[in-house]
Amino acid sequence: MNNSSILLRVTSVLWIVWGLVHMLAGVLTLNNATAQKFAGIADAVDPASLAMDYPAAVAAITNQHGFNLLWFGVVTLICGVLIWRGRWPAVWLAAIVGGLADLGYFLFLDLGGFVNFVPGTVMTLVSGSAIVLSVIAFMQQRRA
Repeated sequence: MNNSSILLRVTSVLWIVWGLVHMLAGVLTLNNATAQKFAGIADAVDPASLAMDYPAAVAAITNQHGFNLLWFGVVTLICGVLIWRGRWPAVWLAAIVGGLADLGYFLFLDLGGFVNFVPGTVMTLVSGSAIVLSVIAFMQQRRA
């Protein structure tokens, strides 16, 4: 097995982990009360400050967020399996879906100071690492 294949295998595992975590986050977001959803997402914020009655539209918006987390996770999980098998289109699809999802998370939640390092920022580092490793693997394969 050459170096680029090893990098792709590591990338595969990173996307599978990222996908599973986001699928779990999506299910939890869909199944909790609205205040709990916000406390779970913005975990660096005092949960008491989020405990209130929310309009039904806010619950619907958080449900949409949970659904998005779930499908982001499913797509990247499937891509992770396909990346293990050496399918390059899956590498790019995972990078687009997971990368853009985490870019929004980083810009609005991490930089806003609303989240703790674990698990959110760690997952951003996981997706970023997967993207960087896959680019390195791609460049190595092009040179070979």
